[in-house]
Amino acid sequence: MHPERFRQWHDKLKLWADELGNLLIEAFHYVALFVIGASIVWSAVFAYIVMMNQGHASIGDILLLFIYLELGAMVGIYFKTNVMPVRCLIYVAITALARLVIADVQAHHEAGISMLWVSAAILLLAISTRVIQKPPSDAG
Repeated sequence: MHPERFRQWHDKLKLWADELGNLLIEAFHYVALFVIGASIVWSAVFAYIVMMNQGHASIGDILLLFIYLELGAMVGIYFKTNVMPVRCLIYVAITALARLVIADVQAHHEAGISMLWVSAAILLLAISTRVIQKPPSDAG
């Protein structure tokens, strides 16, 4: 076999394998996003059914629905842009910590040192959203 012909055959095979690999990665990406999105919807519906069966929704339950909403929005943004919206993750963390504070106060009816730590974590996350959101300034 001629070396130049072998090189051409090798290049065609490599191009075909790269295209197939990209197709498989993209297919996995879409299937994974669909599974994650469906799981979020399923979990939110289940949580809502539990609230309906209780006959009421607490503030913690409503915050849980907001967490599901943010997770769904995050999947939608990632699906459209292929960029992970880090701010959405931070919002989910803030909401989850707020739920933790509310549950702790409802259970113990007093503010302990743990509430101070959780509040500091919420403040740190809020500051980080501002840092992420702020455009870089011109240095010169």
